[in-house]
Amino acid sequence: MSTNTPLNLSELPIYKKAIEIFALSQSISKYLNHDLSILKSDGTEDSNIYFSGDIVQQSVSLVPEILNAEQARFSEKKYKHIASLKRLTNMLYKNSYRLERSNSNGKDFLPILRSELKKFKKLQRTWLLTL
Repeated sequence: MSTNTPLNLSELPIYKKAIEIFALSQSISKYLNHDLSILKSDGTEDSNIYFSGDIVQQSVSLVPEILNAEQARFSEKKYKHIASLKRLTNMLYKNSYRLERSNSNGKDFLPILRSELKKFKKLQRTWLLTL
């Protein structure tokens, strides 16, 4: 860790934003699942329900990748976790757009998630300079 890094990793702004994104995506997913879990008239399920689970799974993986990058001793391992974090962020962004096309009232909250993801990406760029 660099000398600018807080001793407690939970004090990092990127860590705090990752926790916020997780809480937000979890709330959005719960709200969407209520609308998307209803079967269609032909008896099939809405395929968008899987994307609601994906945003939760991807957002829950943000914090471990941040911690792993902070704690990695070798730059090769750091860059592996950084690349994974970038992929997760991009997939969260794409899945939020996919969910916005769903037939649910909860899709109105997805622009809020994308706004938070934009802030996260900015924090990510700043954080990378400290590693």
